Amino acid sequence: MSKLDQGGAMGRNHVKALREAQLMSKAELARKAGVSALTVDRVESGKSCRMDTKRKIILALGLKLSEKDKVFSEDEDPGGRGGRKKG
Repeated sequence: MSKLDQGGAMGRNHVKALREAQLMSKAELARKAGVSALTVDRVESGKSCRMDTKRKIILALGLKLSEKDKVFSEDEDPGGRGGRKKG
């Protein structure tokens, strides 16, 4: 089983692979995206995040928003919203 397959749908993103392909550190991606390094670490480990955070990471990786599927899989956020509300 590959690392991308572990953890179910939540773990299916390619942030780490894309960042490493660009020889970029977590700190550098965090700085470019305007988020904390801890946030980058959480996203790379498959934790959910807000849509705004996804947008910032996509742009910081030098991609267009239309290329979001290269970074985040669609089944990761089936409702099209960045966060889940309780209630």
